[in-house]
Amino acid sequence: MRCPFCDAEKESLKVIDSRACDGGRAIRRRRECLKCAKRFTTYEKIEEPVRVIVVKKDGRRIPWDRNKILRGLERACFKRPVPEQELVRIAEEVEEEVFRTHDREVPSELIGRLVTERLRRLDQVAYVRFASVYRQFKTLEELVDEARAVLDARRYEDPEQGKLFIDPAGSSENGQPAPEAAPSDAQPAE
Repeated sequence: MRCPFCDAEKESLKVIDSRACDGGRAIRRRRECLKCAKRFTTYEKIEEPVRVIVVKKDGRRIPWDRNKILRGLERACFKRPVPEQELVRIAEEVEEEVFRTHDREVPSELIGRLVTERLRRLDQVAYVRFASVYRQFKTLEELVDEARAVLDARRYEDPEQGKLFIDPAGSSENGQPAPEAAPSDAQPAE
């Protein structure tokens, strides 16, 4: 370990703060160089051998990379009100499920499905963005159909959502449909 600013040796470095991060999988340490008085951050984590290989749609095999999921989520959630912690949570949940259920190889379609299931509940626009890449829509109609399916599922999951589309003029004060007036044969008085 050396200071990134003045290249001082480990003996000249002092740990100021130390805390767990990355879901308890790493330790973040704030250090101060006693020679140049500058501060910097280091991370310590166990280097695990790559346990899972991702099998792509075209048959290629690549090592598991959780950061790739995070980058995809960040692109889908660009300029959306989704906290960074939620993206990290989704990536961790997907990684845990994949590692729990697959020993050596996992199809990329499964990873995409796991991500979209979680993203759909988090943000509908981000879900449609992610699904458009993951599912590789060929036409605009496929994209529109998926967006409609998201809206329909949302109305089903949240019964209050459907009430937004009820015409307020057609209901009484108690929320029940207003009784229809019977047609009258009487002529107005003059």
